[in-house]
Amino acid sequence: MTYQEVLESARKCSGPYCKACPVCNGMACKNAIPGPGAKGLGTGFIRNYQKWQELCVNMDTICENKPADTTAKLFGREFALPIFAGPVGALTLHYGDKYDDKAYNDILVTACAENGIAAFTGDGTDPSVMAGAVAATAKNGGVGVPTIKPWNMELIHEKVNAAKSAGAFAIAMDIDAAGLPFLKNMQPPAGSKSVDELKQIAAWAEVPFILKGIMTVEGAKKALEAGASGIVVSNHGGRVLDQCPGTAEVLPAIVDAVGGKMTVLVDGGIRTGMDVFKALALGADGVLICRPFVTMALGAAAEGIKIYTDKLKAELSDTMAMCGAHSLADINRSMLFGY
Repeated sequence: MTYQEVLESARKCSGPYCKACPVCNGMACKNAIPGPGAKGLGTGFIRNYQKWQELCVNMDTICENKPADTTAKLFGREFALPIFAGPVGALTLHYGDKYDDKAYNDILVTACAENGIAAFTGDGTDPSVMAGAVAATAKNGGVGVPTIKPWNMELIHEKVNAAKSAGAFAIAMDIDAAGLPFLKNMQPPAGSKSVDELKQIAAWAEVPFILKGIMTVEGAKKALEAGASGIVVSNHGGRVLDQCPGTAEVLPAIVDAVGGKMTVLVDGGIRTGMDVFKALALGADGVLICRPFVTMALGAAAEGIKIYTDKLKAELSDTMAMCGAHSLADINRSMLFGY
């Protein structure tokens, strides 16, 4: 199948909310929740996407003619690309009933591992969601990143232990999920975590602990203080707070504050290999991409994941070659217009 054929296939089974658009930019689904849209007016999703498009790259082909190396070393492992599939939960609620979370994570984690990258997996109120994610990670030799919601500390400890039992090379928490409705008013209390609580969770993990949902320099510094090995600059796809800045807007200052001290990843509206290049040029070590991986899985299961991963690699390699970067380490802000 081609990429376009996968999109056409996905449109037949993506449920009533996601339209499997030619460009996943938040315009069609906007504030559709349930569905893949964003909170409030839906501006968060749209702004994330738009801010990457406003960045322009500087072409420079007066350089040595050799292939671009997209290999990335992150969290002690080598990957074919500096790209991770992002976590998604409640798949049937938001994307239709073709796959439940267990089936989706099994396809996603396995296909990502087979194509030289890795997937973050989602979490939910149904314990089987994490159980399925952990099983998929174990099946693939620990090549997956179970992502735990900010539940109460006892439940977090239980889920961290489950992730460790799978041999996961890293464990994440989407701390911005504190804004999701189902976490509010839970007993015992769930939601935001203090630095001391995060220190405890990082100690439980015993593998690189990644905090997803950092949007300020101060937040990044607190994550560093808490012992996180990495962060994901993310506003949860605009799904937890309306009218946030785009991740591309806040990334440079966060990199300047904590880059080199911890791994800095970024998500939100990244769709192509050129977008990945722009994120790396701003200083990110890698990116997460979520919604398009769902679409690819809906359209053609593991084949769809491979087609999209190959597309991302080709686009990133081409952009690197046309901007004079032979390795990821060569990419810098001077390759972006205006920097």
